[in-house]
Amino acid sequence: MQSTRTFTDKVFLVLKGLAMGAANKVPGVSGGVVAFVAGFYEEFIYSLQKVNGKAFKLLFNGRFKSFYKYINGRFLGLLFFGMIVSYFSISKILDYLIINYELYVWSVFFGMIIGSIYYISKDFEGWCTKAYISLVIGISIGISISFLDPAKENDNLLFVFFCGIISVSGMTLPGFSGSFILILLGNYVLLLVDSVNALYDTLFNILSADFSFINNPQRIKMLKVLAVFTLGSVVGLVTFSHVLNYVLKHYRNTTLSLLMGFIIGSLGVVWPWKKTNYKTNLNGNFILDSNGEKIIENYKRFIPNINQETLIAIAFIAFGVIIVLGLEWYGQKTRNVKA
Repeated sequence: MQSTRTFTDKVFLVLKGLAMGAANKVPGVSGGVVAFVAGFYEEFIYSLQKVNGKAFKLLFNGRFKSFYKYINGRFLGLLFFGMIVSYFSISKILDYLIINYELYVWSVFFGMIIGSIYYISKDFEGWCTKAYISLVIGISIGISISFLDPAKENDNLLFVFFCGIISVSGMTLPGFSGSFILILLGNYVLLLVDSVNALYDTLFNILSADFSFINNPQRIKMLKVLAVFTLGSVVGLVTFSHVLNYVLKHYRNTTLSLLMGFIIGSLGVVWPWKKTNYKTNLNGNFILDSNGEKIIENYKRFIPNINQETLIAIAFIAFGVIIVLGLEWYGQKTRNVKA
């Protein structure tokens, strides 16, 4: 799948990486959806599954150019560059927007998922009994996951490694939010906020020639957690890609209908007007866990009142749909030019 890419193609690949990175960090949103609607999902899976024994043999034999070409290195490099930049820039902006404009942010994501469902289903011609069953199973799993209660934080390195494997599911399974799974496992803040901030602070210290962090046990612990989490993510990414490449090749219609079900089921997670309830004591004060975080009791989902805020939110939902249709238009245009 190696192909000559123009400068514009490379820029858009980085931008798609930015979008995937931001989406992967938001609970309920899947980076795989971005890959799907932008038209590079199958190339992404194909490229990842090329990271195999043959690739490592080329690498260990010093054939770096062959290794780079074999794994579609330019494509993966630009994409992952965008994702890494996203974690230290776009995702921070996204965090700010969610805190200050939560309803409108979730409205955009809700619209994008609706657009994604349209995109995947419009050209799907493989409907049969198995496909319908897979669709129902996908919807059921997606809805069931959205109603699970979060666990407590666990910084055991073996568990962190497992979290790394699970977290990348959103990159390879559209509609299956890895960050939301991390919330359910209790490690979202630890792995996607605290450890990332620790790395950010460490890099800033190094650039400032300040190495005092070496004597900071909490910082070192966070860096170890991030390293193990990253290793688990790489293992999960490569493993999932091999499995998905196989099932897409042999069970394409069933797999696509299952993924479509995941995406439909995830609509409940990103419903813009959901309300989070926190546990309180008899005096009405919030009950906190050992890390000082408010303990979630349950999620309430409700129908909004028709007012100005709701109308603006609906407009943002439409905007989310337009974003996906725009990505589809661009992807279709690109494919037609290359054809």
